[in-house]
Amino acid sequence: MKKIFTLILIFLSSITMLADVSITEKEALIKIYNATNGNQWKTKWDLNAPVATWYGIKIKGNNVVALDLTYNNLNGELPQEIGDLIYLQKLKLTRNAISGNIPNSIGNLKSLVLLNISFNKLTGKIPDSITDLKELQTLELFMNKLSGELPFEIGKLKQLKKLSLYNNELMGSIPASLYEMKSLRVLLLNSNKLSGKLDKKIANLSQLVTFSLFDNNIQGEIPLDLEKLKKLKEMNISYNLFSGFVSKDLAKLDTLNMMMFNNEGVAVVLQVKEVNKNSALASGE
Repeated sequence: MKKIFTLILIFLSSITMLADVSITEKEALIKIYNATNGNQWKTKWDLNAPVATWYGIKIKGNNVVALDLTYNNLNGELPQEIGDLIYLQKLKLTRNAISGNIPNSIGNLKSLVLLNISFNKLTGKIPDSITDLKELQTLELFMNKLSGELPFEIGKLKQLKKLSLYNNELMGSIPASLYEMKSLRVLLLNSNKLSGKLDKKIANLSQLVTFSLFDNNIQGEIPLDLEKLKKLKEMNISYNLFSGFVSKDLAKLDTLNMMMFNNEGVAVVLQVKEVNKNSALASGE
């Protein structure tokens, strides 16, 4: 009797493992496969086999909750149908050759906690719909060719802990809403074409540990309010257009010791001064 019960459990488990997803989700996956030249992937899918057996897919309750195709030679553009995978919690497509725009339908993935499409060939703007991903904790789009301005309402991502957008062609000023992302621990915006000023509201990001704005076109004085970020361990804001002077404490945090470009495009070092702590923080009180 015990053996029969064990066999039944094994049988039921195998059925669960091979349980297929909805037609809509399966068709979305097939669209992704075909749009990114699946027949050239390093690890291909057998489209005649159950979805649960396909490489890089995790299924829970007959829904696709994770898709990880890291370094799998995806080549092509992501289809709008990717937005039909509405139960996705993790989407990792890093280190491929994906081109074209990020589909607007990405905003349909309301359960996403992690989105990583770094090290690809993405172009165009970061879609505004990405700000609808209210559960998102990690957003990594670095090492692409993304352009345009950051989404104006990026601050709607209240749960975000890591925002990594470096090595793109992003321009414009840092949106005011970004300074309200109080859960941010890592903010990497370096090697873009960002301009405008760094607002003293940067002090709102009290959980920030790593901050990089290196190699942009940010102007004005460096806000002394940066010193309010008590958890900040690593900072690189060099090679911008900052002027004026900087406190010794902030200079110590910057890996290139405040090297900036002047109006003539010549690299200069900002003057480092001892700053009275009370006066340094007064502007933000």
